[in-house]
Amino acid sequence: MSAFAFVVVITAIAGVVGTGLGGLLGVLFTRNSEKIVSLLLSFAGGVMLSIVCLDLLSDAINQVPGSVGHVFFVVAMTAVGFCLIYLLNALVDRKTNPQVKHIDKDHPKTADQLSELIHSDHYEEHKKEYEQTGEQKSRRQLFIAGLVMAFAIALHNFPEGMVIGASYASDEAMGGVSGIATAIVIGLHNIPEGMAVSVPLAAGGMGKVKATALTAVTGAPTILGAMLGYFLGSLSPVSLALSLSFASGAMLYVVFGELLPESILMWRSKAPAFAMLVGLLVGVIILFV
Repeated sequence: MSAFAFVVVITAIAGVVGTGLGGLLGVLFTRNSEKIVSLLLSFAGGVMLSIVCLDLLSDAINQVPGSVGHVFFVVAMTAVGFCLIYLLNALVDRKTNPQVKHIDKDHPKTADQLSELIHSDHYEEHKKEYEQTGEQKSRRQLFIAGLVMAFAIALHNFPEGMVIGASYASDEAMGGVSGIATAIVIGLHNIPEGMAVSVPLAAGGMGKVKATALTAVTGAPTILGAMLGYFLGSLSPVSLALSLSFASGAMLYVVFGELLPESILMWRSKAPAFAMLVGLLVGVIILFV
């Protein structure tokens, strides 16, 4: 199997299988498990933070050893990746928040439930409205809500795939284990995300099999991101640095802008902070043992 094909396969497992597994767990076990999900998200965020800061960014800088300008290039592209994903998420949130009744002036600006983060709550609300009224307007809103949810999930999964692809390109260039470690962590992160997709779909009346299958499909953009990250990373040392930097910035936004605030809001205690510390230390072990 070629290196490119291996990247596609391992990313499909992390993205599609990981999200699908979460979807299956969501439809089978519908009991409230926000505390467990909170710890899982914090742990995954900690591992990813250690991989990004101790491995990916280091590899990006080392593409041109001793070049001060190269360091600033890596810093700039990391900031670009972070800001771009932030702006895209902010745009989606601003366009969709008014659609759901429970979003009001007292509601946290940061999503305090996974269903809000990936907008599956919008799909659920519009599905209920359509089932109650059967109006053409409600059907159109349901379709739009489904598109918004798909776009939001793609927005989250695409940079995750880029991280995997860039990590494998970096491993080929410099040697390392960041690719497989990153794929494992992202697959772990996709499990609670898959639960957040399937639970409202099943609650809205969709069959368990269909809800699980649809949830698994939402992980497909991860593969596209991995292909792009690997392709850019394989062109030249500068393009590898660009790919690693941009993907790292995007992933840092996912960690600091979504995973950690969300996990703390889901369980208002010190436990998520400890889970993140454990994840960070586990990441160090993965990279250096």
